[in-house]
Amino acid sequence: AKVAVLDAQIKLTSRINLFKEGGISAEERDSAQATYDSNIAALEAARAQEQAAQFSLRAAQAQREVTQAQMASAEAQVRQSEAALRQSQVDLDHTFIRAPVDGTVVSRNVDVGQTVAASLSAPTLFLIAQDLTKMQVDTNVDEADIGRVRVGQDAVFIVDAFPDETFKGKVVQIRQAAMNVQNVITYDAVIAVSNPDLKLFPGMTANVKILVDRRENVLKIPNAALRFRPPDVNGQPKQAADASVRTPQGSPTGERISDLRGDRKAGGERTIWVPGVDRKPRPITVKVGITDESFSEITDGNLDMGQEVMIGVVSNEGQTGGGSTQPFGPRGPRF
Repeated sequence: AKVAVLDAQIKLTSRINLFKEGGISAEERDSAQATYDSNIAALEAARAQEQAAQFSLRAAQAQREVTQAQMASAEAQVRQSEAALRQSQVDLDHTFIRAPVDGTVVSRNVDVGQTVAASLSAPTLFLIAQDLTKMQVDTNVDEADIGRVRVGQDAVFIVDAFPDETFKGKVVQIRQAAMNVQNVITYDAVIAVSNPDLKLFPGMTANVKILVDRRENVLKIPNAALRFRPPDVNGQPKQAADASVRTPQGSPTGERISDLRGDRKAGGERTIWVPGVDRKPRPITVKVGITDESFSEITDGNLDMGQEVMIGVVSNEGQTGGGSTQPFGPRGPRF
């Protein structure tokens, strides 16, 4: 359209000049003028159409942006709905209470249909034992004995349910947190126990002994011989027991057991009594080693294996601890 306007303008200028010179008529000049005006109108119409097209393009672009925004909003709503769905699924899953491990239910603290309220401190619903074939015994070892207990030491114990059966275990942990019960300080030595027959139940009370020392092929005497005093010697009363026993030969092993009551001192000198040539008590000084509360090790002293030691006297009437002041009456000691 611009080219046509320029061409019409050139022709119009030429016609005007020719008309002034008298070379053309007024009709030819007016025809060139009309052609020029027509091209100008066509150019303006084209410009108007171009502007309308630009307006339409901008409107289409704006509509596209609106559509894109609506699409993004819809996608955001979809993602929000999916997140709400996942949260609802999580909440639904939380309505089911599942055990964290496989095991045996030891105790149940809730009933069917009871409401369980969620709080910061979750209530205990069930007590589950994961593997009852492997159990542990929590002991209370006196503070005076805990210094001799070490991880790896052997332990034996009995329970009231099986009084004639001895169970074995091993110290696996010594906890350093003190337990104070009526001003008595104890420590927990954890004993690992194998329970393949499932005889042991959780919560049973056990009487535990921990082997803290061992001696092989030693000379030992009954502890009653260490406590025995003949009548009228140092003002001690008579001892009610059998007259004498021999130092054991069948069990050559001496063991020191810590069970909260053992003798805490070893290696001291003690006096024991043996029958003399005239069957009267004769003192012998010996040095005592470890003890298991029934027998004590003899580490030094003039005492031989199999030699008789005195643990009590028998009265003339045949009753231990009777009125006779003689250590041996007519019946004499039993060997």
